[in-house]
Amino acid sequence: MIAQELPDLEYKVDILTEPQPIQSYKSLDPKKYGVIVKTPDGRCGVLLPDLPGINDGLEQMAIAKHKAGIAPDEECFLYRFEVERHQ
Repeated sequence: MIAQELPDLEYKVDILTEPQPIQSYKSLDPKKYGVIVKTPDGRCGVLLPDLPGINDGLEQMAIAKHKAGIAPDEECFLYRFEVERHQ
């Protein structure tokens, strides 16, 4: 990076709230909540909220599971969180 490029940089910071355990993907609203999926053996996937093209909690959970290498039918713990975005 060249010093002249610094004024053109755009900074964005997402601050996540404390994750809340949930019982089902039905407690997710992908526009409002991000999701964390976690297995007892330590595999974990995270998906931020309000991503284009993700319109329901089931799809959101499925993508997070795929990212973590968790099979679609494999049981896992679910958590949701909110994001405070700063630009």
